[in-house]
Parts: sequence; C-alpha cells; structure tokens
Amino acid sequence: MQSQQTDLGTAPVGKLLTRLAVPAITAQMVNMLYNLVDRVYIGHLPDVGTQALTGVGVCFPIIMLVSAFAALVYSGGAPRASIEMGKRNNDEAERILGNCTVLLVVVSLVLTLVLSLWSRPLLLLFGASEATIDYAASYMRIYALGTIFVQLALGLNAFITCQGFAKTSMLTVLIGAVLNTVLDPLFMFALNMGVQGAALATLISQAVSAIWVVCFLTGKKTILKLRPVNLRLNWKRLGPCVALGLAPFIMQSTESLIAVCFNTSLRTYGGDLAVGAMTILTSINQFALMPLHGLSQGAQPIISYNFGARNAERVRKAFWVLLRCSVIYSAVLWATVQLLPGTYISMFTPDATLQAYTIPCLRMYMAASLIFGIQIACQQTFVAIGNAKHSLFLAVLRKLILLIPLIYILPPFFTDKVMAVFLAEPVADTLAVATTALLFRAKFGAAMREMEGTGAHA
Repeated sequence: MQSQQTDLGTAPVGKLLTRLAVPAITAQMVNMLYNLVDRVYIGHLPDVGTQALTGVGVCFPIIMLVSAFAALVYSGGAPRASIEMGKRNNDEAERILGNCTVLLVVVSLVLTLVLSLWSRPLLLLFGASEATIDYAASYMRIYALGTIFVQLALGLNAFITCQGFAKTSMLTVLIGAVLNTVLDPLFMFALNMGVQGAALATLISQAVSAIWVVCFLTGKKTILKLRPVNLRLNWKRLGPCVALGLAPFIMQSTESLIAVCFNTSLRTYGGDLAVGAMTILTSINQFALMPLHGLSQGAQPIISYNFGARNAERVRKAFWVLLRCSVIYSAVLWATVQLLPGTYISMFTPDATLQAYTIPCLRMYMAASLIFGIQIACQQTFVAIGNAKHSLFLAVLRKLILLIPLIYILPPFFTDKVMAVFLAEPVADTLAVATTALLFRAKFGAAMREMEGTGAHA
C-alpha cells in the first residue's frame, strides 16, 4: 500500500503519467460507449432509426446533467483526498470518501424522483418534437431508475483513480461497457424491445459497475477504505469539496443548457434534420474529447499529491507533460475531423441525407478543437491544486458568458443560419482558450512561487 502512495511522489513523472493516463483514457473512452453504443444501435433500427436517434439524442442533456451531479461531488472530493494523502493524512482522506459517498446517494434519490415525475416536460423543453418525444420518454423512464448506479459508479470510481489504481478504475467502466455492448442487441433486436431495450441494457451495466466499485473500496487492496463510521454528512468537510467540484459541475451541467439552446435554435432554422445532426455532433465531440479528459484524470493524482506534499518541481513538471500531450492530441483530432468527417458520422447513421447534411456542420463545430488541449490542461490543473475560484470562472466564461449568447447573436448576421449556430462553438472556444492561457500563466506561476517560498521556510 505504501508503494502506491510513494510512487506519486517519487516515480518519474512521464512514466507515472503514462501509467495512470492510459487506463484513465481507456476508462473515459469506454464510459462513453454506454451512450454511443446505444445510439449506434438505435440509429440502425429498421424504419424508425433516424427519428429514434433524434429522440434519444434529446435525452443526452439530461444524462449529462445526471453525470454532472456526480462530478460535483467527485471532482472536488477526489483531488482533496489526494492532497490529504500527500500530507500523509489518510484518515482525513477516508472521511472525505465517506462523506462524498453519502452525498452521492442523497443526490441520486432526488434526481430519480425528479426524472421519474417530470421527464416528459423536461424532454420537450430540451428540444423533443411531437415526432420524437415518445422515443425519448421511453428511454428516459427506464434510465431514470438507474440514477443511483450512475452516481456511485462515476462518483466513487474517481476515489479509486486518485489513489493511483488506474487499472482498477478502468475495469470499472470496461466491465459495464462490455456488458452494455452485449445486452444492447439482445434486448433491442432479439427481444424486440427497441429504445427501451437500450435503456435497460445501460441500467443493468451501470448497476454492475457500481457494485464493482463498492466491493473494491470495501476490500483489502484499497488504500482508502469506505468505512461505515465515515458515512455521514459533515458540511464543513463537504463544503470545500463541493466548492472545488463546482467548475466541473458547471462544465457538464451547462452542456444540458447548451443542448437546449442548440436544439431549439436549430429546430427553428433547420427542423428535425438539424437537431439530428446536432445529436451526432455532440456524440462525436464527447467521444473525441475523452482522451483529453483521461489525460487530465491521469495527471490529477500526481499534481494533487505533490501539491499536498509541497513539491513544486513535480507539480510543474506534471503540468507541462500534461499540456504537451493534450496539445498533440487535440491537433491530431482536428486534422482527422477536417479530413475524414464522414468516417465519424457514418458510425451513427446509415441515412445518406443526414450524413451529407452533417459533414459541413461537423467541420465547423469542431474547427477550434486544434487548441482545445490548452483549455483542458490548464483548467483541470486549477482543479487538481484546489483552486476553485479560477476553475469556476473559466467554466462559466466558456459556456455561459460566451457560447450561449453567441448561439443567438450570430445567426442574424449570416445567410446560412444553421451554420451560424454551429459557428458559435469554435468562436467561444477560441476566446475561452486565450483567456484561460493568460490567467493560468499568471496564477499558476504565483502558486508555485508561493509553494517554493513556503518550502524554503519549512
């Protein structure tokens, strides 16, 4: 157990990041398969595939919102647990784990109630039409019942990652995703359950993942153990965790609000075809950016642990390795999207009309992905060192201050109003990345100098 902790403070940063990031990237990619596999199969349903895909696509903002509430808890809780481990205070780290577990359960019960009672009006608000609402509601009714499994699987898995057990956290989502991939065609086609079969497969898969996580955190191999004595709500302990988790929460939850804005605007200018294109674009975007999030997840325990240990040199080195890898990946992603858009799109629909419509939209929508690695690396490093204020500002800036207004501001200035809506994404990303880079250069440098000064006097 001690070696796991020591590695974070002494192992070569590059090798350590690889060891942690590769499983984290795999886990992120595989995690997306829950929804992507559903969409791939739904898009190929005989006769109704396009409408069903559009309907389930409207569910995606709500699914993102459910995940965002898990992020609110684990994105602050896991880094703070890592920081305490860096201080050699594992007892406090375990208390953080226990408190976060209870909060995840409470949140899941509230979400289940809300989604069970009001899913249909929410789906209509999020862009469902009369032609697609039945497919969306059928999927969401079943998905809502598995909310507690989503919260526990996502939320507690981060506490496995923060200890350095990256392969174990990868297995959490791998088990669920493989099971989902197997169950989807069984329920949807063999048992003729259609959209409801896709939702049921996801529910069962998330349940198995959640059980796996709980078993590990209560077992013998974990460093931080989930103990009954720590299962309580202490707001003095949870407050800093929730404050730190606000930025990732806003980043994810505003995806729901942004989806509403995109879907309602696109339905006005382009109808269900444009909304269907948006479903495909968000699927591709989320999947394609998963490696960046995986990289930042792999770097988080290294940065947080060494920040807690007051080792500025290793914190700085870990960030630069993270930044370099993130920029390289985002450049490769941009090139493949611009050169081979049809390859991505064909995975989600066999409809030639929808494919042709979506190709220029994808190129426009992801035009700024070339530089997005800078945004992820800087913003997530702010989270890893416990800087809640600046990470929150950057999250609000990109989504709420820039993107949402641009969705409505740009169309009146262009003849092709649908493309103008999609243009809002790269414009917002470019402005956000520039702001993030400037702010991070000033604040991160100051934090490192302060740490070195503290260390010198210690």
